Formats: sequence, structure tokens, C-alpha cells
Amino acid sequence: MNIVTDSEVLLANPRGFCAGVDRAIEIVERALQLHGAPIYVRHEIVHNKFVVDDLRSKGAIFIEDLADVPKGATLIFSAHGVSKAVRMEADQRGFQVFDATCPLVKKVHVEVAKRRAEDFEIVMIGHDGHPEVEGTLGQSETGMYLVETVDDVAKLNIVGDKLTYVSQTTLSVDDCQKVINALKAKFPHIVGQKQDDICYATQNRQDAVKFMAPQVEVVIVVGSRTSSNTNRLRELADLLGCETHQVDSAAELKEEWIANKTRVGVTSGASAPEVLVRDVIAKLKSLGAKSVRELDGITETITFPLPKGLGQVPQQTV
Repeated sequence: MNIVTDSEVLLANPRGFCAGVDRAIEIVERALQLHGAPIYVRHEIVHNKFVVDDLRSKGAIFIEDLADVPKGATLIFSAHGVSKAVRMEADQRGFQVFDATCPLVKKVHVEVAKRRAEDFEIVMIGHDGHPEVEGTLGQSETGMYLVETVDDVAKLNIVGDKLTYVSQTTLSVDDCQKVINALKAKFPHIVGQKQDDICYATQNRQDAVKFMAPQVEVVIVVGSRTSSNTNRLRELADLLGCETHQVDSAAELKEEWIANKTRVGVTSGASAPEVLVRDVIAKLKSLGAKSVRELDGITETITFPLPKGLGQVPQQTV
């Protein structure tokens, strides 16, 4: 069973790694080069199995509890950020720390600290249990409330007259706006942010799926199921009426998903490397796809600087 002979693969643009993920991975790789293995990383550096397995093979050890890190070791905080309590514990234990927190997540942390210092209570919009959410909520011991849905907003009981909101950076843009609208309806005095907390890469990848979806019959989303922004791409494509499947790698592709489809769309989450997309394309070609076309889209040029101490890696001698 093959897809029809004139089938075409459309590639969403942009897709794949964002600047924050690029930076986080480079931090681990440079730390390994400068300080040698093992390097300890609190939580998966980014939510992608291929990336984590590759770094593990190079000497990175992924942990959740700082008690599992030996005294004097080098520790890296993941791109999702950590609470103030975790930072304090790492300092008390004397680790050499490199912070791979995405600068856009860090911006939310700064906003929380600023608003709490001004006696604002803060509603965070995000997924309960996600490490980014735990890190952001952990910027203040009090005055924080978590909501995920419009129904959660209805259950809030906040009586203070100084109220604001922040959000997880990897949410569905449309779903987040629904929650913001509900917050504004229930709390007319709530103060928003000058800029949306949802990161540029999440926004761009969701917009790319919205552009691609009407042109295809099935969408393949490349990325791990632990990745919030990748899951949102799958949900969005499904909501737009496409048959949608999410895969960690080409090995998970099933022939029946694409049988007799004229156009197949492919995208990937912000933590999925392009090599995985190329593998998926190769598999689609082996199943009968005859052409591949990259769609028009935004060109991303944003980069983030590395932490001090990781700027220069010694040259390897042959």
C-alpha cells in the first residue's frame, strides 16, 4: 500500500529548533568540552528524546533531585527554568552552575518578581506539573494562582485589588487568549503585560501550521510527547480539521496514515532537531511521496548569548 504517485510533502516554515533550545543544547555541549564528563543537568535540557539521548551519550547525566549531584560537580539548569528554592539549594551545595533557562522564560520570572514586589497577586496560565510552570510559580512563596482553562478561572476566589497575569511560554496562542478573556471578564481590574508571554517561536510555529493545514490532508508533527509546544501543534492541526499524527522519529510513521493522500504536511516542535524531519521526509519518499516543497514563512534571526564562562572552547589538536 503506497500513497498516490503524485503526492507532495509540504514543510511548515518555520519549524524545529528555536533560539532558546539552540542555546540550551550548546550550553551542555560546551560545558562537556570545557569541564569534561560527567555534567549534571536538572531535568531534561529540552523535551526531546533524541536530543537527551545524544547528550547522555556524550556524558550528560539528567537528574531531578540535587541530592543526586556529587559535591563540586558542574550543574546546568534546563531551558524550562527553576524555582528560587532550587537555585538556593544549588548555591548551598556549592555546585558550579550554568543556567540554560530560556531568556524568554527568564523574562517571565523577572516580571513575577517585579509584580510581587509591587504587592500584585499573580495568576499564571499554564499546565499543572510542567517544569516551566513549577519554576515560574516558584519565584514567589505566596500570591500565585495557577489556571489552565476557562473553567479554572471560574473557580478563582481572589479579593485583592492588585492583580495581574503571566503565562507559560509554550501554550496554544488561541487557548491562552480564551483564558485571558475569561480573567478580564471576571476581574475587570486585572492588569496585563505589555507583551504576550508566549514566545515568538511558539507563535510562529502555530501560525505556520495554520497556513499549512488547509493545503494538506494529513499532518505529521515531529517531536516528543513530553514537549508542550509540540503537543500544541498537534492539537492545533487536529482542530483545523486535519488528520494528525505525532512521532518521535521516522520509525513511528505508519503507512496507513498517508495511504492515498495527495498532500502530506510536516512540521516539528521547537525542541525537535531538523535531522528528525529529514528522516521523516526520507521515510515518506520510501512510501511513495514524489516531491517536497517548503512553504513560505517567517525567517527567524533571534539568537541568545551564552552564560559567562562558556564563551571559548579550546581547539582540538589532531
